[in-house]
Amino acid sequence: MKTKPDLSFWKLWNLSFGFFGVQIAYALQSANVSRIFATIGAGPHDLSYFWILPPLMGMIVQPVVGAMSDKTWNRFGRRLPYLIVGAIVAVLVMCLLPNAGSFGLTVSSAIIIGLIALMMLDTSINMAMQPFKMLVGDMVNEKQKGLAYSIQSFLCNAGSVVGFVFPFVLAWVGIQSTAPEGVVPPSVIWSFYIGAFILLLCVIYSLIKIKEWPPKLYDEYNGGHSQQKGEKKNTNIVKLLKDAPSTFWTVGVVQFFCWFAFLFMWTYTTGTIASISFHSPVIDKITAVSDGSQSIGGKYILINDTVTIVKEGKAIVKGIGYGVNSVEGKTISVNGDTIVNEGIIVNDPESGIAKANFKDVIAPAGSTVVVDGKEMTVDSDATLQNYLTGLSGSVTFSKGQNVVRDHKTGKLDVIEKEDVVIADASQAKFETHKDLDTSSKQYNAAGDWVGILFAVQAMGSVVWALVLPRFRSRKVSYSLSLLLGAVGFVLAGLISNQYLLFIPFILIGCAWAAMLAWPFTILTNSLKGGNIGTYLGLFNCSICLPQIIAAITGGWILSWFSVEGEVAPQYIMMIIAGVSLAIGALCVFIIKEGKQKETVMENPVDSEMI
Repeated sequence: MKTKPDLSFWKLWNLSFGFFGVQIAYALQSANVSRIFATIGAGPHDLSYFWILPPLMGMIVQPVVGAMSDKTWNRFGRRLPYLIVGAIVAVLVMCLLPNAGSFGLTVSSAIIIGLIALMMLDTSINMAMQPFKMLVGDMVNEKQKGLAYSIQSFLCNAGSVVGFVFPFVLAWVGIQSTAPEGVVPPSVIWSFYIGAFILLLCVIYSLIKIKEWPPKLYDEYNGGHSQQKGEKKNTNIVKLLKDAPSTFWTVGVVQFFCWFAFLFMWTYTTGTIASISFHSPVIDKITAVSDGSQSIGGKYILINDTVTIVKEGKAIVKGIGYGVNSVEGKTISVNGDTIVNEGIIVNDPESGIAKANFKDVIAPAGSTVVVDGKEMTVDSDATLQNYLTGLSGSVTFSKGQNVVRDHKTGKLDVIEKEDVVIADASQAKFETHKDLDTSSKQYNAAGDWVGILFAVQAMGSVVWALVLPRFRSRKVSYSLSLLLGAVGFVLAGLISNQYLLFIPFILIGCAWAAMLAWPFTILTNSLKGGNIGTYLGLFNCSICLPQIIAAITGGWILSWFSVEGEVAPQYIMMIIAGVSLAIGALCVFIIKEGKQKETVMENPVDSEMI
């Protein structure tokens, strides 16, 4: 087998430039998925479950793309056809995902639309991303692979910076960063639009600049493993895994703890920053109505499937009461501030009014109150009437009646238990949980700031990626980088000053740089050319599987640390991420590196072919 030729810097650059556009899309997804689903209506204990789909699709798609591209040869090349298909789908879906809450659908329907869009987006991003990793393995010699993956890491992080800052910058230039409850802010929506356009331009550039080696030439530099059209070669995945070098497995162990940690970061950073640094308002959401002995749960609670008494976890009230008097109305303002809008209590953290609190005084005696446009002055302290719309006298929730709409599916559920009778409607009790107000200015400001922090992480990664090749030992630099990231995760869960948070995210960037550069460098040096695409696709499971496990267990772990009646402590998940990354740093030293031998090149190839 001939030695692959040295390539100029710009040839190496062109091989990976498309990664810039792909990573913008990936950054927008990483920084905004939790924010999007939380805005639509998902609770903090459910957020991690939405992250199951991205790595799951990656685990399925990347090995398939790797195996198929090992056998593909056509006018567009071997790897590039998959880039074309993946990029086109990604561009289309990037325009759909942030609009999931804009179609006037129920929360459950909007979440389903969002999940479908997220699944398609991550599938297409994986399909578009994989060819660039494979091209380096195909066309770059062992001596230059470190540089090639460092360039790829630089472009990856540069794209991340652009994608992460989009919402903040667009909000800064005047595009609205808040929206009605359940709707994603325009600054986020337009960020996805612009990112899709840049991705399209980068793909076009790559198709113009990259020319893959033809099969015969590829064989000369990869040991005759091109698998040209019509040829059959054993790519049995079970056998390939059995024959995989030990490097494949030992690097995979490190990958597990690293990607487990980063899934928690993507899931819980927004909630952590919103709570600790931006002091997002806390609201009470109704989860059930009860008579003290039995309860009926759901975000929508109805009587006889006709009268809605709880909508989206918020009580629908009839009016206000003061002294022995009461006034009914859907819209109530006190001293110019709207307290109830269309029957739903408006959260106002400054006045202390919560969505499920009926007994607190909302208008002291002498206050000016406007009920459905009619102004009045109350002569004694006024509270919201302690009953809901449609509830009066004795109310029976009968067995067999459709009285509950499930908060996940949006479908009506039949109560399969004894009748729930509330003799006095005014005594109806509500089971609630506290959550961050995702429609508040503070929460959305935190969401924009998370983009800045992720950008700082990416910039720190860019700088650290230039330092990594200067270490004599890959293992030392790899382990040190992960330890720095572990410290960063712990600090990110503890620091309240939004600007001091730059420090932990720079440290996290060090870990990210090593995670992008060293695993693939170490692995490809131990692989032979014939099935490199398949192996890289299989190796992607070491990225996807830990994310799936983290997504499945995240809600359970958060619940374990949660206290009833308090907001879920999402910062704990950042600290757990730090512990996981520290374990990964220790596991670096079990890696056994391999190296592929090559013969001296007889006839140098013209590097202009790339």
